[in-house]
Amino acid sequence: MATPHSAIGDPTATHPSTTAAAHPTGLTGPAGRAAGTTAAAPAAPAAVKILIAGGFGVGKTTLVGSVSEVTPLRTEEYLTRASIGVDDLSGVDQKDTTTVALDFGRITVNPELVVYLFGTPGQERFWFMWNDLVNGALGGIVIADTRRLDTSFASIDFFESRGIPFVVAINCFHNTNTRTPDEIRAALDLDPQVPMLLGDVRERAFGRDLLLALVDHLMDLAATAPVG
Repeated sequence: MATPHSAIGDPTATHPSTTAAAHPTGLTGPAGRAAGTTAAAPAAPAAVKILIAGGFGVGKTTLVGSVSEVTPLRTEEYLTRASIGVDDLSGVDQKDTTTVALDFGRITVNPELVVYLFGTPGQERFWFMWNDLVNGALGGIVIADTRRLDTSFASIDFFESRGIPFVVAINCFHNTNTRTPDEIRAALDLDPQVPMLLGDVRERAFGRDLLLALVDHLMDLAATAPVG
């Protein structure tokens, strides 16, 4: 569905102060407000929690970093020889760090909506943390690498089994994708209504497109949900 999208705002921006106006009693106060009354506090923006999942090395940490308006919280550690035989590094053998807990970022979509991003660890030995990280999540983003689509199967199953809406981001690494969108969708066994976008998670614009696609997807599901 078409939804107007606001530019990412600066949450630290200040607003022009109201000007003083004279009242019949001779008392002064903010314009448009009777003397002796109290101005209503501005409504706090709605907070939405989004979980970002996918296999090891698909770009979860990169996505959080590319869209977050604050310095992301990261819990990366260097891979050691102890991980040999435990972690599958096929296709990402040059990667030397791994997320061991979570990545955290924040983005203000508009003055009424703030999105909090939680990136999950991709290594199978850390999957037990997903059950805690998913608490309170309104939706999810699954990142997939066309060279290793099977590494994202568990993330898709995780969201589907819990009834959490999600979108799929196909991270196109150095133009290595040789499959059509239909072939990728079939390989991932996605339901027709699940949005899927192709792009580069290093680009802020693509990350924002993913978030807006997820918001649109959530709104579509809410509009078609049975009443009662």
